[in-house]
Amino acid sequence: MPNKTLLVLSLAALLSACGGAKDAPAKETKQSMLIVKEDLVTISSGRVASGPIISGSLEAKKQADLRAEVSAIVVQVLKDNGDKVQSGDLLVRLDDTIYRQALVSSQEAERAAQQSFDQAERQFNRLKSLSTSGAVSTQAKEDAELRRNAAQSELAAARARLAQDTQQLERTQVRAPFAGVVGSRVASNGDTAQVGKALLKVIDPSSIRFEGFVPSDQIQQVKVGQTVNFYVNGSHDQLHAGTVERINPVADTSTRQVGVQVSLKDTKNLTVGLFAEGRVQSLTQQSLTIPETSLIQQGDHAYIWRVQQGKLNKIEIQLGARDIQSGDYAITEGLKEGDTILRHPRGILVDGALVSVEKTPANATKSAATNAPVENKNPAGKKEG
Repeated sequence: MPNKTLLVLSLAALLSACGGAKDAPAKETKQSMLIVKEDLVTISSGRVASGPIISGSLEAKKQADLRAEVSAIVVQVLKDNGDKVQSGDLLVRLDDTIYRQALVSSQEAERAAQQSFDQAERQFNRLKSLSTSGAVSTQAKEDAELRRNAAQSELAAARARLAQDTQQLERTQVRAPFAGVVGSRVASNGDTAQVGKALLKVIDPSSIRFEGFVPSDQIQQVKVGQTVNFYVNGSHDQLHAGTVERINPVADTSTRQVGVQVSLKDTKNLTVGLFAEGRVQSLTQQSLTIPETSLIQQGDHAYIWRVQQGKLNKIEIQLGARDIQSGDYAITEGLKEGDTILRHPRGILVDGALVSVEKTPANATKSAATNAPVENKNPAGKKEG
């Protein structure tokens, strides 16, 4: 009997509970996503510069490849890569033994030829004076004149050999043609330098320019004097600027691109030989722009996340030109001025989700207080009380 009573009471309690749950109103709560105000971007009109892409490398307009002009052994290389030089500084010394000996021989030959000529000149002058008074024959005077002329020719040849040997000796000392820095050292002590062998390269850093190429179908947009903004390979955080200085009249035979030379406004921290890529600003226009960080690329489509009337929506947009200086993209369709979008769309975002915008996160202060270190009031671990 007690067991039956207990069973009946249990069933009654279960039915009562089910009935109560059915009668209770359902409570649905939708939690909105919190967004910081600083993470939003307001669409506005901005300046967008566009034009043909130019790619190439940095080259020195003023540079000299120093090569051996005589065959000799490299005795000493006095400068290394990156060393500054002044005009006339000695850079490389070649073995000058045979050239110095040749110079001494030429000097002696020139001295002997000078003496022979002087003697022939004096003898001719004497016979010439005697010929006028009839003391000597005309034939004797003419023979003396021939000997004087022959001696004069030998003297001229001796002086030419002396000048040549002097020049050959000077060529054993390779000097800087202008002030600059050593860009490339090729020779080392003990090398055998044949005529034409590369020794050093000297460049003038202040003459660095951007030598690039533009596709032939876009070269009509490039004009002398236009601004060029470009990045150097390895340092995309620093934008460099220059001006179109010259456009080559003939396209490259292998790439069919046209060479363009760009003078730089500032050559500081630039190195010859680095690859560079940029854009010629041939067209400047006003357009709605968005930062590159807000853009989401999915194949051939571009999207952004717009915050409007407390909701988050994924919107497809049409992009225009990209400004290489700021990195912003022009918008041709999908947004209007004054729209608000996410600056950095990251994480899992739901289209149509509710959004709550606050200037400062509400839990920022609490989080800072929670994560703050607690001061230890009893560092020694003593028992209290």
